[in-house]
Amino acid sequence: MEKRKVTEAQTLRENPRVRQALGEYRPKRDGHQGAPITAGRERSVLWVYGALLLVAGVLYYLFRLEAFPIRSRYLPLLQNLMAGTMLTAVVLAAARLIRFLLERRLESAATRYNLGRIMDLAVSLLIFLIFVSILFANWYAAAVSLGVASLVLGLALQNPITSFFGWVYILVRKPYEVGDRIKIGNATGDVIELGYLDTTLWEFSGDYVSGDHPSGRIIRFSNSRVFSDYVINYSWPLFPYIWKEIKLFVSYESDLGWVADTLKKVVQESIGPEMAHRVELYRSILLETPVDEVEVRAGGSVSFSAHDNTWIQVTVRYLVEPKQSGAVKGRLFTRMMEELRRQPDKVMFPKTNMR
Repeated sequence: MEKRKVTEAQTLRENPRVRQALGEYRPKRDGHQGAPITAGRERSVLWVYGALLLVAGVLYYLFRLEAFPIRSRYLPLLQNLMAGTMLTAVVLAAARLIRFLLERRLESAATRYNLGRIMDLAVSLLIFLIFVSILFANWYAAAVSLGVASLVLGLALQNPITSFFGWVYILVRKPYEVGDRIKIGNATGDVIELGYLDTTLWEFSGDYVSGDHPSGRIIRFSNSRVFSDYVINYSWPLFPYIWKEIKLFVSYESDLGWVADTLKKVVQESIGPEMAHRVELYRSILLETPVDEVEVRAGGSVSFSAHDNTWIQVTVRYLVEPKQSGAVKGRLFTRMMEELRRQPDKVMFPKTNMR
């Protein structure tokens, strides 16, 4: 059993997000499963870029030889456009190939998503520079024009620029990734898109529903909020669980010992030994972090406290995966009430006419 536990803990360490969180992330180089783009499709796209490069090259030399009845003053511009088209085709083909090769070695879907966004941005900037160099033969004049334009745009677009740097911060510091469940400000949900300027959440809870249930609404907020608001992430790879509570009331005449034992039993049976087993694995990994492993307990706990309504408040605390918390809470509460009502002589609840 101990050998199996060590083996499974080592397997867990191979998870890309766990390795990254531990500071030892190195993408695997064996195997190519998980690549989102097939090799056949890539070859087809590269053939298209190759054909574009060939056509632009032929037209470039035809314009240079003045093979078309075009005024001579337009020929330099047409040659530059064909040269820019050839460079663009090379940039697109190189970016496509690099992205394909890197994605085949990345196991994390979130990392592949971020790589795609970075590559798209880099390609767009390169193509922009290529065509700026074509339109502005005088680089000094182009630099001055761009400098003045950048100053004006910088003053007018402060928020978008801050949001862009917020995107860079998110990629580097990783307060959250696509697929994580987070809370920022009053918004709670799963990250479904991470853009250059904003982040999109699939909302949970919200104004119209209670508990951990999707509301059906989409929330967009600017990336600049990561500089001013707390980001609560429920999907920490080293410990992807949260503690939840169920509260109910019983009378002072109830057998509190029996109530506590019964509720703990329900939690243990409902969540199952698999949860405790997985927590043991994560506990071994948490030993490599500053987290105190003694505080990571898999079993449920029950506490009692006096309440102003003359009843005793019972709080059941248990560990659950964030995205399963709503379903688990409903299942636990139903089982708890069934078990407690089987012994009405040991536990009494608030009556309808006393609420």
